[in-house]
Amino acid sequence: MHYDVRGSGQPLVLLHGGMGIGSDWGLVFAENPAGWELIVPDLRGHGRSTSPASPFTFRECAKDVLALLDHLGHQHVSAIGLSLGAKTLLHAATLEPLRIDAMVLVSAVPRFPYALRAAAATFTNAAIERLTPAERDQLRRRHPHGDGQLQRLYEMMRSFAESHDDLSFTREQLQTISARTLIVHGDRDPLYPVELAIELFRGIPASALWIVPYGGHGDIFGDMAAPFVSGALAHLARGGEGHRERA
Repeated sequence: MHYDVRGSGQPLVLLHGGMGIGSDWGLVFAENPAGWELIVPDLRGHGRSTSPASPFTFRECAKDVLALLDHLGHQHVSAIGLSLGAKTLLHAATLEPLRIDAMVLVSAVPRFPYALRAAAATFTNAAIERLTPAERDQLRRRHPHGDGQLQRLYEMMRSFAESHDDLSFTREQLQTISARTLIVHGDRDPLYPVELAIELFRGIPASALWIVPYGGHGDIFGDMAAPFVSGALAHLARGGEGHRERA
């Protein structure tokens, strides 16, 4: 598992999205935030990290992250996850609730909706063959373990179309999460209806909800990067306010 550690202060884990790599966070954090030690892995099968022979699951991906924290000697961390990284955090926060003090979930859902399943089904071997040379070269630069790695990443994405057990959080499971949680979701996300973000908000006891007007999927780059960093770091640094009752 490849990872970078930079800066000093409280440990902050950054988990990228599907088909992404850890260095994508450089497009969000223009500089290392003061007071934070950033822990930035390439998740299993992505970037410079290798992939076990077994099929990808978010649960196993979360176990990888928890094992990395063991390796680094961190018992308590804050974390930000984007899409695939956010779903990984949901598993980490339910597997070891006391491990994560605070987290930010960007474009997270408790389960896969139809729109995502339909999009995932298009990640076929034929789709790989249709990539232009420039597109293929860009993927190879980001994921340097050869074309076999690209094929496994497409298999991972395609598997979400038929996956029902790995991402199926009930309200009872969400209520076991003790981390102070900020849920960030675009109101025009084409893959994940905003109602699913509200479902997470209703289920996670110590949570807050930030609906991004006119926002799409993973809308924290470009012009949104600076306000996202400001809001996310303010949330992570905020003192505990206790759990709130929800209707």
